[in-house]
Amino acid sequence: MARAVRKREEPDVTSAQSRKQAKKATRAERKGERGRITPGNAKKVLGVAKVVSPVVAPYAMRAAASARQSYDRMRARRLGVAPEELGRFTGRGAALHARIAGDATALGDLRSRAAGATGGNGVSTEQFAATAEKRLTELTSAVRAAERMPVGRRRAAHRAVTGELDRIEADLLHRLGV
Repeated sequence: MARAVRKREEPDVTSAQSRKQAKKATRAERKGERGRITPGNAKKVLGVAKVVSPVVAPYAMRAAASARQSYDRMRARRLGVAPEELGRFTGRGAALHARIAGDATALGDLRSRAAGATGGNGVSTEQFAATAEKRLTELTSAVRAAERMPVGRRRAAHRAVTGELDRIEADLLHRLGV
């Protein structure tokens, strides 16, 4: 006698689940809830934020200030200036402006050394310092003008200024005896 193997009929779980989800979605749609951000969820988040924000805000402000200070120190170190002077050197030509300011300071040092020197060397040093100072003023104007130029022209102008600064710095270092 052959027994017929009966398969147990399982209830259609997927269709029951999908009906349940559809019903839930319809209810949420009627309430005006769509997606993950719902009015109920938003109220919960705002309630938690009201409680947590007074506690977290001072720490967040301190962390932001510390991060900003670190960033400013890094930029100042990259430009070769003190962090207090960083505000003077902004824009795309900031590094060139910082170099020009450094060279102007070095020229002042050279002039003070030349004032103590006697003979023809002091006169030629003074002439060099005056010429270089005039040239640095022109280079500062060129860098400022390059700020408003298109990218290609600005880069070309910055390369030209860099070349001129290299020449001035080499002569300056030679005269300083470095």
